[in-house]
Amino acid sequence: MSYLPRVAAAKSAEWADLVDELDRWEEAGLVARLWWRDDDAVAPTAQLDRLLTLAGPAPLALAVIPAEVKPALAAALGSFPQVTVLHHGWCHANRAKEGKKSEYPPERHPVEVADELDEGRKQLRALFGGRALRVFVPPWNRFADRFVPLLGEAGFVVISQITPRKTALPGGIAAIDVHLDVVDWRNGRGFVGDAPALDRLVGVLRAERHGAQYQDNQHQDKLGAVGLLTHHLVMDGATEAFLARLGDIVATHPAALWVDIRELAP
Repeated sequence: MSYLPRVAAAKSAEWADLVDELDRWEEAGLVARLWWRDDDAVAPTAQLDRLLTLAGPAPLALAVIPAEVKPALAAALGSFPQVTVLHHGWCHANRAKEGKKSEYPPERHPVEVADELDEGRKQLRALFGGRALRVFVPPWNRFADRFVPLLGEAGFVVISQITPRKTALPGGIAAIDVHLDVVDWRNGRGFVGDAPALDRLVGVLRAERHGAQYQDNQHQDKLGAVGLLTHHLVMDGATEAFLARLGDIVATHPAALWVDIRELAP
């Protein structure tokens, strides 16, 4: 997947701008692929039910916390084959001694980290079987570079964080990152707002389209997928309205498509 530069938020985009950008994709003979990741699942809840209703048939990658997951979650997902399970840390606890929150800051002992990766992988495989993909999602989207080789040793092939990525990953681990987090974590954990969310989404789509046309003569197979990140446990009405309208546009525009993370993973 390509890694796009962060697009400065002008906080002025409207829904018409998204449709216009998708029209440009159609004119170029391209299809914009989007994928959806939702974090912090542990059990069946009313919020999770609402998320599944909003997503409908769209593929959804659910990041599950291994140490906290309840067996009832596996049963609740039984009738949703479009939902995959990703490995979301171990217990979603902050282990950083200072600075930004991280479950995997560089000061942790690698043996302890390796044990958590192994145990978490076993836990999710036992509950979800093949639905549990070999994709690791670190809590707070932070994972010290020194631990990346441990991912491969534990059987993972992909890490999913949030763009932009500063350096390439060692050890053959692929990255399938998200680009737009719709939660305003600094201001009450509500929705970021239509204009900022659309500005980010349109900007990323535009950059992806321009890069594809310039670098590879419009070849669709070289395009990445633009990732959307939600958190069902803090999803408010404004977020739901945004997701519903976005879903309608993706479902009806010929140049937009939700894709399953299984189509993106190596």
